[in-house]
Amino acid sequence: MRSTQSNSQKNSQFKSLVLLALVLISSIYSVNVSAQERELRSPPRKLTAKQAEVAASNYQKYCALCHGENREGYANDHAPSLKSKSLMESGIAHQVLRAMQYGRKGTAMAGYLDEVGGPMTLAETWDLTYWLFEQAGFDRLKFSTKPVTGDIKLGETLYQANCTACHGVNGEGVNAPALMNQSALAHNTDEFIRHAIENGRQGTPMQAFNEKLSTQEINSITAFLRSKSLGLNETKPTLTAMPEPKDYIINKQGDDPNFTLKDGMYVMSADLNRALENNSRMVLLDTRVPSVWQTAHIEGAIPFPYYADLDETVAGIPKDVQIVAYCSCPRAAADYTINKLRRRGYTRTAVLWEGIFGWMHLGYPVRRGDIADVSH
Repeated sequence: MRSTQSNSQKNSQFKSLVLLALVLISSIYSVNVSAQERELRSPPRKLTAKQAEVAASNYQKYCALCHGENREGYANDHAPSLKSKSLMESGIAHQVLRAMQYGRKGTAMAGYLDEVGGPMTLAETWDLTYWLFEQAGFDRLKFSTKPVTGDIKLGETLYQANCTACHGVNGEGVNAPALMNQSALAHNTDEFIRHAIENGRQGTPMQAFNEKLSTQEINSITAFLRSKSLGLNETKPTLTAMPEPKDYIINKQGDDPNFTLKDGMYVMSADLNRALENNSRMVLLDTRVPSVWQTAHIEGAIPFPYYADLDETVAGIPKDVQIVAYCSCPRAAADYTINKLRRRGYTRTAVLWEGIFGWMHLGYPVRRGDIADVSH
């Protein structure tokens, strides 16, 4: 009887060992398959020397303030790196191009395409995208456009545990990109999102999660993020005519606001709103890209983009009037602009401390542009 039980136990143990071995072999095979290099895509078209020269100039003029002179990112407003390997091997062209052209609604990233009120032509946005790719020097990888499947509930739990400190509880972005931004989700494929989670963004605070989370867990976070893109309707602004120099000064007959400035530079939203309610004489400068001025701006503000030629933009603005500049960074572009003006002798200058997003969140009014629904 003891011998029979012993043999049975041995057989059971043997079967268990065989099953364990099969599981291990399967696991190793799965890891090897997932670790295989992706197929390469052919390089995009090569820029001419003139196209590359213009693109490099456009980058320094429009992008360096936030993304850094060397494309390293996080110079201002937590703008992402435009040189990290995992981005540049997977995001060229559309994932970078569309953000550049149309911006990220609800974030500091404005649209730079002339069709939405930006400063660049369609060809220039394409050339700048390809220039970024050439400067990075990485191969392009092939990515599927098929959806990534995963457990959305699990993905939400994992997102809250691993991602909210930087990307926000609602994906709004804290000190990193807004992952649940509808424009981003519309243009970023599931594979693009998963690749970023797996490999991180080299040279930035975004870590790689391929050794911290399993493949299924990363798939689940991807699926959770994708679930936030349902019901997206694409919209575009109906462009408003730009103000003329005669309209730059608001309340021409009003009194001076006599602001008390924080650190000799900044005016608080409450003080600016009070001055507007009192019909004080001022000039308001919206230093963002004009495309976002079209969408929403403080009543009376003129588009005065940070990259503009001062010889052109200061025309019609006297030096004896109080000037207040704002942006959405909340202050980087406005600081940059006001410092340039001060070097030109414009001493009656200030920056809105909270920026326009802070202004709006505090409940102060803005003038919104007309939005045309283009989803049909």
